[in-house]
Amino acid sequence: MNTINLTAETFQPTIDADGIVLVDWWASWCGPCRAFAPTFEAVASKHHDIVFAKVDTEANRDLAGLAGIMSIPTLMAFRDGMLLFSEAGALPASALEDLIAQIRAFDMSDVRTSLATTAL
Repeated sequence: MNTINLTAETFQPTIDADGIVLVDWWASWCGPCRAFAPTFEAVASKHHDIVFAKVDTEANRDLAGLAGIMSIPTLMAFRDGMLLFSEAGALPASALEDLIAQIRAFDMSDVRTSLATTAL
């Protein structure tokens, strides 16, 4: 399997790790979630340096609430522990590949500087 399942216990340590983590928030009853799953798996099989994770919102309702999930599927992208993207809706494979390219291209030192400046 190219994806991992996250729970309340594993979510934070996973997203806080160095590198890119894509998180698919889904539920078994959700048609668009089921339609997006093969795309997510297929793209995951091409990017072994990225963590592709799934959170079942039915089994992890508290975690979904804490994450502010209002609609599923929702895709979140983290890099080096920072949330860079969050959007509801299923993406086609080409859009998911484009998102990955954009996340790879981020200059994380610029992101950290920007966050530090706005925090002051």
